[in-house]
Amino acid sequence: MTFWSQRALLALCSIGLCSGASANVTFSGTLNEPPPCTIDSGSTIEVDFGDVGTKRVDGVKYRRTVGYTIRCGPSTLPWLLRLSINGTATTFDNTAVQTSVPELGIRLFQNNVPFRLNTPLDITLSSPPTLEVVPVKQPGSVLAPARFTAVATLLAEYQ
Repeated sequence: MTFWSQRALLALCSIGLCSGASANVTFSGTLNEPPPCTIDSGSTIEVDFGDVGTKRVDGVKYRRTVGYTIRCGPSTLPWLLRLSINGTATTFDNTAVQTSVPELGIRLFQNNVPFRLNTPLDITLSSPPTLEVVPVKQPGSVLAPARFTAVATLLAEYQ
């Protein structure tokens, strides 16, 4: 095809004399919010270790179960439910929440496996993981008698 015949074909097509097919395409859908969830009806979950011996903190003794329930509204979509515990980790253990005593942390477990802070875990609403906590101390430290507290947020959310 010569240069002039290409130009003539282009001119014919540009004024609509070339045949072609076209179709309109439409897109639609519905945006849905995940159903709301609550943990223990929004109440604070408290775990009391009682009296803890300063020389007995070994990451095993004083282990406690964290009792909690998750309730979510009904949904027609298969949402992915995730659970996380958000808080400040100790400098010596990323699965332990920092307490008010610098050398002491509260290690978290989900189904007997260390549960890393601020890291979501995929779960099912019908069988949420068992959560446990235990006091741990910084290796090589000596704990002095003191009251201690720690705070974290248990978060269940759909993705």
